[in-house]
Amino acid sequence: MSCTALDFHIEGRAEPMKIVVLLKQTFDTEEKITIENGAIAEDGVKFVINPYDEYAVEEAVKLRDEHGGSVTLLSVGPDRTAEALRTALAMGADDAVLISDERIPDDEYAVSKVLHAYLSKENADVILGGNFSVDRGSGQVAIRLAGLLGIPHAGSITKLTVSGGTAEVHRDAEGDLEVLELPLPALFTAQQGLNEPRYPSLPGIMKAKKKPFQTLTLDDLGLSPDDVAPATNQTELSLPPERSAGRLLKGEPAEVARELVALLRTESKVI
Repeated sequence: MSCTALDFHIEGRAEPMKIVVLLKQTFDTEEKITIENGAIAEDGVKFVINPYDEYAVEEAVKLRDEHGGSVTLLSVGPDRTAEALRTALAMGADDAVLISDERIPDDEYAVSKVLHAYLSKENADVILGGNFSVDRGSGQVAIRLAGLLGIPHAGSITKLTVSGGTAEVHRDAEGDLEVLELPLPALFTAQQGLNEPRYPSLPGIMKAKKKPFQTLTLDDLGLSPDDVAPATNQTELSLPPERSAGRLLKGEPAEVARELVALLRTESKVI
């Protein structure tokens, strides 16, 4: 059966493709990080869509336009995350869901359980996310989520082609290229080079204001704080030491080498 603008064929079923994008709001990468009372100060800071998630949004919209269906944005975060979701709606997504609850800890294990509670009832065909978030950089949430959902996943993809009930992906394997074929439903995380994210247009921004936007809490998902207890706890947060001025070592090569080794051992403590 061929795909039309209104249906998508998967495992013998003809129905619209359901695409979900995992989105996170992060610090603008140009912002200066300031630590106050053991936490990152947010006053006056600019927040943006996590850059890798922008590739996921763009790819989801392209898939929807090619195969039909819908694109749902899904995020776990504070109320301010609504701004990032509205921006992604202006890029072309159809609706957004924000799970916002102060009882959700800032922990990858907990966040993946919250996302699973929502997505386990949604029957998504394709789930897309960023390769990692630029604020924490662990790249854990999407992979943990795929495990909880019991679906295949491929990370760091640079090309995605969907045909029938399968998807072929190219993924960045640390400088090499790996080509995989996965049955749907499946989860993918986007790497730079997958596409070129579009800028929200003025008509898109106006339309985004009227698109469905749902806000949920743990109670709406049937979860308690005990259900999302963190697997890790942050004990300390500090900035790296300020970079000191360079030193010029003079003398014969053998003398300079000995002095350099001594400094690396006693001052830098790297050997």
